[in-house]
Amino acid sequence: RRTMAIERRRFERIPLAIPVFVRGEDPDGKEFLEFATSLNISAGGALLATRRHLPKLSTISLEIPSAPLPRIALLPKIVRRLKARLVRSSLLDGCHLWAVRFRLQPLRVNAAPRKVHSVR
Repeated sequence: RRTMAIERRRFERIPLAIPVFVRGEDPDGKEFLEFATSLNISAGGALLATRRHLPKLSTISLEIPSAPLPRIALLPKIVRRLKARLVRSSLLDGCHLWAVRFRLQPLRVNAAPRKVHSVR
């Protein structure tokens, strides 16, 4: 008999491929900048595909590249840099899959949308 696995995640995962720059230190203490891709993301963390191996519990910084945006007060606050901790790593077909948990606090998912007017 198979029993249903209990979902332990607090936030729903969204399968979303986003390019991400990862900054951190390797086990030798050397800083690195790695290009990775998110495979899924939630308010509490993400699954990343990368070529680099890092030990569990490594602290990294994620930066989501985006085009420059105008400084308009009515636009919602946009998060492009996130601190994260590596909680699990596995190797699949030469690619490292990193499960990371966002540090400090989860991304806000229940924020009330602000009304944005067109700019002319």
